[in-house]
Amino acid sequence: MSRVVATALRSAFALLLVLSVGLGCVSSSIDHDVRRVRALTRVEQLPDVLDRDVDPRAAEAARRLLAQPLDADTAVRVALLDNRELRASLRELGIERGRLLQASLLPNPHVEAELLPERDTAVELRVEYDITRALLTPSRAAAAAPALDAARYRAAAAVVDLSVRVRRGFYALQAALQRLALAQRTLDAWAAGRDAAQAMHAAGNLNQLELAGHEAAYQKQRVAVALLELEVASAREQLQRLLGAHGAAANWRVRGELTAVPAEPPSVDRIETRALRASLELKEHGQRVESLARRAGFTRAQGWIPEVLLDVHALHGNEDDEAPGADDAWRWGAGVSVEIPLFDRDQGTAAALRAELEAELERYYGLAVEIRSAAREAASRLESAHARARQYQAVIVPAQRQVTEQTLLQYNAMQLGIFALLAARREQLDAELAYVDTLREYWSASAELDALLAGRRAMPVPSGAGAAPAFTTTESTGGH
Repeated sequence: MSRVVATALRSAFALLLVLSVGLGCVSSSIDHDVRRVRALTRVEQLPDVLDRDVDPRAAEAARRLLAQPLDADTAVRVALLDNRELRASLRELGIERGRLLQASLLPNPHVEAELLPERDTAVELRVEYDITRALLTPSRAAAAAPALDAARYRAAAAVVDLSVRVRRGFYALQAALQRLALAQRTLDAWAAGRDAAQAMHAAGNLNQLELAGHEAAYQKQRVAVALLELEVASAREQLQRLLGAHGAAANWRVRGELTAVPAEPPSVDRIETRALRASLELKEHGQRVESLARRAGFTRAQGWIPEVLLDVHALHGNEDDEAPGADDAWRWGAGVSVEIPLFDRDQGTAAALRAELEAELERYYGLAVEIRSAAREAASRLESAHARARQYQAVIVPAQRQVTEQTLLQYNAMQLGIFALLAARREQLDAELAYVDTLREYWSASAELDALLAGRRAMPVPSGAGAAPAFTTTESTGGH
């Protein structure tokens, strides 16, 4: 009997050794996962969260970047280093990594010792091991692996999403600053009109009603400027939250203004196909589908496989045996217990996983439709914003400046009055305000399209969002 037991033990040990070698490559470190995120997003510098405790202080590299005036690219780099939500998303890779590690672990043996067993022995030792669970461990680990891949795609999508939100926030702040500067100039024009009206009223050439109209118009524009100042403060704080800067690092500055649009917009050929191929969301959902399919298959197989427990026991001593040295003898035995899968075969769990799989498939195909639609919408927004910005840039703003110049010539020739000149100047500034809005819209649409082709849909900014408060360009009253 001891020879049979020894053979069984050697076979079981060899099996466990093979399984442990095959499953021993799963690590608890997310280093490989973060490197995969870098490869998916083509972003070299991400927050250092590997084997580090959470530190409330800003990253040193981010503080150095914030010490210089920011452009859009630098702002994105700062956010990728210091945004807490992104850091949390990267750390959450450890959740699925830990689940995969747990699924890859072999079951523990169960050891039992009895000093006064029921049998006629002094000591009994028993070791039980779940052979079925050990044999199913590789399948269980394979079923958990796609969930980790899905988490990687989700983290990569968070990187792209943060990048586009920072760019849009940066362009919104640039536009707000430019609008405020233009509005200050517009207010100066209104102030000049009000001063001229007061002078004409003092000379008896303007009645009280017309003077009151000029004063009211000027005061309304002061309110509009105050709203633009609030818009600048709000846009800065929104960007501040994305950057994750605080303390002394929050005193960053913006470099430059919104640049003119290029002569031609980016190519949108085969935009739907390109968006589908790049979509990190679609790949994440695909891995979810794969994970559910594997889990459903594993559950069905596990339900039909009987649970086999290997039992090895040792008995020591025999109180009724008076032979010398009998108490020092060990007797070995082995046994096998099998659970028959007669009633409970995990039918309910398998049915639930099947339903979850089918629901995820529906979402997968629905997401593909949404991505196609988002691609067409992003292309339309970009082309429209480009056409309008080019029209302002090449036609409207130059024409309005020419109107102001010609009005100035007519005013110098005493053919037109001061109010006509001021009105022309205000109309020029209003055209420049509208041009700034179209620039912001174009560059935001460009960032959204880039994000889409990098794998992440960006929710479009509603049309007209962030536009400047209205500036009246028509005199309520005027003339000599």
